[in-house]
Amino acid sequence: MGTHFVCPHCSGHLKVGESIIFRVRNKRKKCGLLLLHPLIGNYSSIKHPEFEFNEGEALDFFCPLCGRQLGTPVNENLIYVVMIDNDGTEHEIYFSKISGEHSTFQVSGESVTATGEHSGRYTYFSISDRFTQYLKK
Repeated sequence: MGTHFVCPHCSGHLKVGESIIFRVRNKRKKCGLLLLHPLIGNYSSIKHPEFEFNEGEALDFFCPLCGRQLGTPVNENLIYVVMIDNDGTEHEIYFSKISGEHSTFQVSGESVTATGEHSGRYTYFSISDRFTQYLKK
């Protein structure tokens, strides 16, 4: 069955085949589709070659189904989606919206797992008080 990724607003499925699909907007207000690999820690992506953005550029991510922005109040540079594993357990997934920045956080129950060489940039954020003990100071 595999894992599913869903929009936190409409619960629509974002994963098709071997990609998670987002509508994104660059700083020049141009939109395009961005396909991300569903394996946490794999930062490969696919986009149309004419949809351009620069390394280090903040992109706005939207659900391609309901159109709502996928930002989070946790941090202005993070995106939020829900992952549902093979057992039906939901996990909160936060990842960087900065192009080329490899930072992903999986919140499962009472634990937070950080992945990516740039995840240390976000060790100061707090998802809620119950996660403070898992975050580096």
